[in-house]
Amino acid sequence: MHHRRTSQPGPLTRARAVALSAVLATAAATLSAAPATADPAAEHRAAAARVDALYAQAERATEKYNDAEERTGKLRARAATLQDRTARAQERVNRLRGKVGALAAADYRAGGIDPTLRLLLSERPGAYLEKAATLDRLHRSRAGELRTLLAARRVLDQHRSEAAHTLAELAAGREAVARHKQEVQRKLAAARRMLQALPADARTAYQRPSRDDGRVGAAPGTGGAVAPSGRAAAAVRAAVGALGAPYVWGSTGPSSFDCSGLTQWAYGRAGVSIPRTSQAQRGAGRRVPLSQARPGDLIIYRSDASHVALYVGGGQVVHAPHPGAQVRYEAVGMMPVSAVVRP
Repeated sequence: MHHRRTSQPGPLTRARAVALSAVLATAAATLSAAPATADPAAEHRAAAARVDALYAQAERATEKYNDAEERTGKLRARAATLQDRTARAQERVNRLRGKVGALAAADYRAGGIDPTLRLLLSERPGAYLEKAATLDRLHRSRAGELRTLLAARRVLDQHRSEAAHTLAELAAGREAVARHKQEVQRKLAAARRMLQALPADARTAYQRPSRDDGRVGAAPGTGGAVAPSGRAAAAVRAAVGALGAPYVWGSTGPSSFDCSGLTQWAYGRAGVSIPRTSQAQRGAGRRVPLSQARPGDLIIYRSDASHVALYVGGGQVVHAPHPGAQVRYEAVGMMPVSAVVRP
């Protein structure tokens, strides 16, 4: 009786089976995970949003830099004043010390004889008593000189202490300025790299003013709005006159500006002093609703007040947007408004 031998798979059969399994697995994975068609426009919008976020972070750091720079400037002036006062107080102490020292030396040379012994040895006691009264007045005068010297020393010590404290604050302020400057530069470098990675048409679209409503070009009308004061009207004229000037962080004009530098400069041209930073400008006047905004009002943006523009009427502002852009018109609703301030 013949029995049929069951065939055993050889090496070649096994290899073919493995290869077939791999092909089937790849095909199944491809069919089950077919990628969706990429949307370049959506990718560009996402990249533009990331650039916006970096510019916003850089602007926050810029306003911190501006604040630290302003405080440092004030401390520098204060330190110079205190150092001058300290020097003058030291000169006075030196003069008084020399005067008191001369009086002490004169007493020492006179021998310091006891007044009672001088009276007993005197041939003319009456004359001596007259001289003694004069000497007593002189001693009282010397005591006064000593008190004056001690008071001058106290003033000198106070000036020295204040100067040392102010110089320590100045050193800390300089460190803060350097720290915020580095942060601004890092954020701006990252934004530039991301912006350069966009196609040319996407970069152009990003740089276009008023991306929220597409309005560009000609000056807007005021919509019938009138500035609430002559100084507000003058500030608007100054800001409009700065159109086209480049944004430069930390700059207050007249040829370049950052956001708060522009508004401070514009009001300065109108003869009105307002604070340096957008956060401080939020408290630089009376708050009004956005619906009642009039030309010359400060429009404060974002909850942290990190951007500011000048309202010019017709739903438009003039502002310094970000590095790479120029002072320009923009729709008032370009970003969330946190306050409207009327200086």
